[in-house]
Amino acid sequence: MTTPIDATATPAWAELTELRDGFTPDLRSWFDADPGRVARFTVDAADLRVDLSKNLITDEIVAALVRLAEQTGVAERYRAMLAGVHINTTEDRAVLHTTLRRPAGATPALVIDGQHVDDDVQGVLDAMSAFAERVRSGQWRGVTGKKVTDVVNIGIGGSDLGPVMISEALEPYADAGIRAHFISNIDPFDLAHKTKDLDPETTLVIVASKTFTTLETLTNARLARDWLWAGLTATGAIDGSAPQQADAVAHHFVAVSTALDKVAAFGIDTANAFGFWDWVGGRYSVDSAIGLSLVLTLGPDAFRELLAGFHAVDEHMASTPLARNVPVLMALLNIWYTNFLGAQSHAVLPYAQQLHRFAAYLQQLTMESNGKSVRWDGSPVTSDTGEVFWGEPGTNGQHAFYQLIHQGTRLIPADFIAFVNPAYPLTDDGRDVHGLFLANFLAQTKALAFGKTSAEVAAEGTTGPLVAARTFPGNRPTTSIFASELTPRTLGELVALYEHITFVQGAIWGINSFDQWGVELGKQLALQIAPAIDGDPAAIDAQDASTQALLAYYRTHRR
Repeated sequence: MTTPIDATATPAWAELTELRDGFTPDLRSWFDADPGRVARFTVDAADLRVDLSKNLITDEIVAALVRLAEQTGVAERYRAMLAGVHINTTEDRAVLHTTLRRPAGATPALVIDGQHVDDDVQGVLDAMSAFAERVRSGQWRGVTGKKVTDVVNIGIGGSDLGPVMISEALEPYADAGIRAHFISNIDPFDLAHKTKDLDPETTLVIVASKTFTTLETLTNARLARDWLWAGLTATGAIDGSAPQQADAVAHHFVAVSTALDKVAAFGIDTANAFGFWDWVGGRYSVDSAIGLSLVLTLGPDAFRELLAGFHAVDEHMASTPLARNVPVLMALLNIWYTNFLGAQSHAVLPYAQQLHRFAAYLQQLTMESNGKSVRWDGSPVTSDTGEVFWGEPGTNGQHAFYQLIHQGTRLIPADFIAFVNPAYPLTDDGRDVHGLFLANFLAQTKALAFGKTSAEVAAEGTTGPLVAARTFPGNRPTTSIFASELTPRTLGELVALYEHITFVQGAIWGINSFDQWGVELGKQLALQIAPAIDGDPAAIDAQDASTQALLAYYRTHRR
């Protein structure tokens, strides 16, 4: 285990601290005085056009930030990750999610810890594709001989957030008449709501759990199995006997897991289990077998286009100098705002309704990765780490929280994401509705950057206290990310962009972005409290006074 470089002890950190002291941003004057600013601060990553010019940066600040990346060994750590070094130190694992999207036949071939990674990845992809073609063509049928019309993915965390986000984003590409549904929450409402209008005879259930032990996933899987049996028995499709129940599960359940013994014990044919590896973290796994629901609904070709988009940004990250490297620059901006300008949150605002689950996906990716207070050698961090990521699609957000971003007292950097061409072009009285939508995208970043002075407000005839109320301070930082259209490829690029932003920030802070021990304690305590829910006196006595009082309320009011 190597000792991480202390970013706060580097010359670049001292330089940035000096630049921060007395820093007074003035985007209006910077733009007026510098006609080349936009060109200098606009960079491309694959098909993504990224405009950084409305951020609170100067050439001097960017140069110092790049030196910080150099002095903390970002490029070296990325190369170590690609080479299979066990940079996930607390679990002694390699971090190889980028290999999931390497094209077939990529050279040189990767052999990590004795594993022929490329061959294994392509083997699982081929198996997923073959299975999907059987389902999509109607060759695979349910126990009564009916074609699959609905796929239910049962998972949680990375086994849910990525697939549901991409399924929603790429809905226009779902071409086989198969609808996707996602169950994650152990709240019984989730499963009851998602299955109430489904026909068990035409439903295929994917149980996604690497170890096949995840409490929420296995509980929901058993409930879904009960739902299947009850529905088939009610219609006379099966007689309720054990052999017919087993046959029904074999026709209607598949697994994404490597625990084949547990898969078989559940009743799923292990020939229909698709595995992945311990070097794929859950929040980095949507391009593994965890994406099986996507292959079924979108098709193998669209899924491989998604992977190609991921890979294009992987290549950009690996080969582009730091000063023009988009994920590096965006991560460095986050460092600047978090560690030097006091920002505590970061908004991601897609002007694309299809990306309405993108912020939720990023919350796990970024905050589970970088919400750490110890470095990868176990020593305390030396600076603030992580930001609260949040967001909502425009223009919905404009009528909700944009007030705080525009005129509030907190600095909230924001990423605006938009696409030139819509999935469903519509006109209203001859006017392009998508053009009106994008006018809002452009207007918001302009308003946030340049604001509106009191003199401009007064010149419009406003007087008295209303002048101050209608004044916008500006200098609110934004990054604009544009692409031609939301396709499988550009979505893959967008997700990989944020994966690498997360990586760079973790590398600079010296933390392990690939474990998640913070989620464990609550899970352990839930198992200890569960007997108390059922009234076990010893379990109740073991709780603190507050928990005991809440348990008493629950037991008194539970019908």
